[in-house]
Amino acid sequence: MKYDKINSELFVKNRNNFMSRMSEKGIAFFNSNDIYPVSADSTLPFEQHRDIFYLSGVDQEESVLMLCPGASNPNHREVLFLKETDDHIAVWEGPKLNKKQAYETSGIKTVYWLDEMEKVIDEVVKECNDIYYNHNEHYRAKIEMETREERFNKWLENKFPNKTKKRSNPILQHFRSIKDPIELELIQKACDITNKGFRRVLKFVKDGVWEYEIEAEFIHEFLRYRSKKFAYTPIIASGNNANILHYIENNKQCKNGELILMDVGAEYANYSSDMTRTIPVSGRYSKRQKDIYNAVLRVKNDATKMLIPGADWNQYHIEVGKLMTSELLGLGLLDKSDVQNETKEKPAYKKYFMHGTSHHMGLDTHDYGLLDKPMQANMVFTVEPGIYLPDEGFGVRLEDDVVIQESGNPINLMQNIPIEIEEIEELMNS
Repeated sequence: MKYDKINSELFVKNRNNFMSRMSEKGIAFFNSNDIYPVSADSTLPFEQHRDIFYLSGVDQEESVLMLCPGASNPNHREVLFLKETDDHIAVWEGPKLNKKQAYETSGIKTVYWLDEMEKVIDEVVKECNDIYYNHNEHYRAKIEMETREERFNKWLENKFPNKTKKRSNPILQHFRSIKDPIELELIQKACDITNKGFRRVLKFVKDGVWEYEIEAEFIHEFLRYRSKKFAYTPIIASGNNANILHYIENNKQCKNGELILMDVGAEYANYSSDMTRTIPVSGRYSKRQKDIYNAVLRVKNDATKMLIPGADWNQYHIEVGKLMTSELLGLGLLDKSDVQNETKEKPAYKKYFMHGTSHHMGLDTHDYGLLDKPMQANMVFTVEPGIYLPDEGFGVRLEDDVVIQESGNPINLMQNIPIEIEEIEELMNS
């Protein structure tokens, strides 16, 4: 792994939190992701399932975590099952975790090889009434293929049909949405790496540069500072491409007079950052571009102040909509009749700002979080309003990542990333 070793205290705490919500006679399992084939003998780079990583810190394929807080044998209350390494694997793939390294990573003392797993599970499940099954229940998830986790779940159901089925996800949704101080440090690291990439790009952009060249500048800097990749597929959208919300082709040439909307973030240790900035190809914004930009910035700043403990998710977005409506009226993009004729289902501002303002962020860019529960301290949210003007050939979106505090305004993890017009112009022209 490129990232520095994470203090195993984080994973010990996460497991203890999870097990505190389990039934006395419950047992839970968590699996690594598959290694996905491309074609022939090629595979996609391995990405660890965020749930097993959150609970163990193990960042390796073919790993299984078992939690059984009520097990009569104390050694079976937390168990890792790992792929056994050997000299052949070490030569061809690099060494895998041995039992000592697995303990140092996770804080879990009991480690078995995978060929012992079924025997151990048979022994421990006999004592249990409830099996906690882990499924992807994120509100944005679209499940189109059967994962390693789901195949394991089917195996459990067939093997132990008389046990009560329970869900792990509601517990994970709660705890994963509230970040530990160690997690906040890791997210801050990802944001700091993103800052380095953005500052490099500000010096690089000029008339005639290609979107993919800008993408390359970002990833160059990310890799330099121990990020293994983009946290998500980057958007480098010049001119009218900015009005395609999920534009990822990044294959157009940038020309003077255009703006470039860049939605880019580095990851660090599997934790995401998520930044959007909109900059001028020429290094100078036009008067119209400035007016739109500053309107978006005001909405972002005012929306950020609303992210406080107890805030309601739906009401928050309603209030942000009011802010945006006011700005669009001031810009002449809406008039009073537009507002008078709007409906709850189709507010007038959605013509120019059609997506949400915030989402949870952490181990996933769109992280777990229960939207029907009030916001709490140490939740991390994006704040990303935008105004999109296809008739004028540009769009502006600005996005920072912030941490809700017990009191006062959220802490902006991207406060060091330039966002004010004056600073961006100065850096681009220095």
